[in-house]
Amino acid sequence: MRNGMVGPLSNQRSLELVIELMAIPGLSGEEQQVADFIQQKLVASGADPSHIRTDSANRRTLLDGQLGNLIYKMPATRRGSRRMFSAHMDTVPICAGCRPVRDGQFIRSAKPHTGLGADDRAGVAVTLSTALALLENPVPHPSFTFCWFVQEEIGLQGARCLTKSALGRPEMAFNWDGGNPYKLTIGATGGYRMEIEVRGIASHAGGAPEWGVSAIAIAGIAIADLTRNGWHGRIEKGRKCGTSNVGVIRGGNATNVVADQVNLRAEARSHDRKFRERIVAEIEKAFRRAVSEVQNVAGKTGSVDFQGALDYEAFKLSKNDEVVQTAARAVTAVGGEFVHFVANGGVDANWTNRHGIPTVTLGCGQVLPHMTAEALDIEQFHQAIQVAYELATSS
Repeated sequence: MRNGMVGPLSNQRSLELVIELMAIPGLSGEEQQVADFIQQKLVASGADPSHIRTDSANRRTLLDGQLGNLIYKMPATRRGSRRMFSAHMDTVPICAGCRPVRDGQFIRSAKPHTGLGADDRAGVAVTLSTALALLENPVPHPSFTFCWFVQEEIGLQGARCLTKSALGRPEMAFNWDGGNPYKLTIGATGGYRMEIEVRGIASHAGGAPEWGVSAIAIAGIAIADLTRNGWHGRIEKGRKCGTSNVGVIRGGNATNVVADQVNLRAEARSHDRKFRERIVAEIEKAFRRAVSEVQNVAGKTGSVDFQGALDYEAFKLSKNDEVVQTAARAVTAVGGEFVHFVANGGVDANWTNRHGIPTVTLGCGQVLPHMTAEALDIEQFHQAIQVAYELATSS
């Protein structure tokens, strides 16, 4: 890198681009303004509008979103297999109203009660900067698919519901979403989400509590049981490990009424599919035991109902896979030292790998995502752009 340039890429231009992107609102399902910004930049730099489209993912996602995944298929200027670059457009609610400003070697939100949205607007900026550089300069490159996913933050919905046929058959993919730019995420855990409905029997909490069955008591006993027996939080059973969490609980309307309904949301994660299924089974057993334990004076009990679905399946690439070695060569070529990493959270690559597109995820300088203290490390952001440009132009 010389004089703030990576090939034809300007550090200052990329920095201005990411700041603009982070200021655009775009929660999950509300990514239209972000997509419009990306498309305007592409067309202004010479992209053929007919090569840009959105797929129909939002017809199948959890939210009835404004649009599907944004896809730009760039024609080749030399022979070579098609590659895909991706990032996600949505941010979490804490980032709504962000006002990004530079603070030394970081970008932060000027508003103390909002996050920054570098997760994942920095990834959008890395991929978009690369696309603009290839459009504006006669640099030999293979055919490319750029894909900007929707609804990642609510369970990788855009990548899950991706219209694969719209991508043009890329042979490998590189996804930008968090952390150090030299960290190659080659595997990630699988996740399962549950909705748990506990039903009890209402009664007057002062006049006749013995006739009630408290749904809150049932839920409390079940959660305590899971915690005591090592099935909540970090889970280690012999050589098996995973995590679980009851993260949402809602129920009850008044202190003088025995609550007859509680709704909970929980999750289970593990790199081992069968052990994740065991965790789910233990959660269900704990709630069923709690139902049988809480009875009224007539011996009546409540009930429990479970609804669950796989968010994303675990994956693990080999260090010898071509996509992993290609990413490693790119990091080395720009003077970095790569490390292989397996994540305990989901990334869009969980689903692109499941769709048959070998995908490595790289970082782009985000620090403390989903927090008001979130920041973007400017040096790492520029390093990520170096890696992306190397991946775009190397053979």
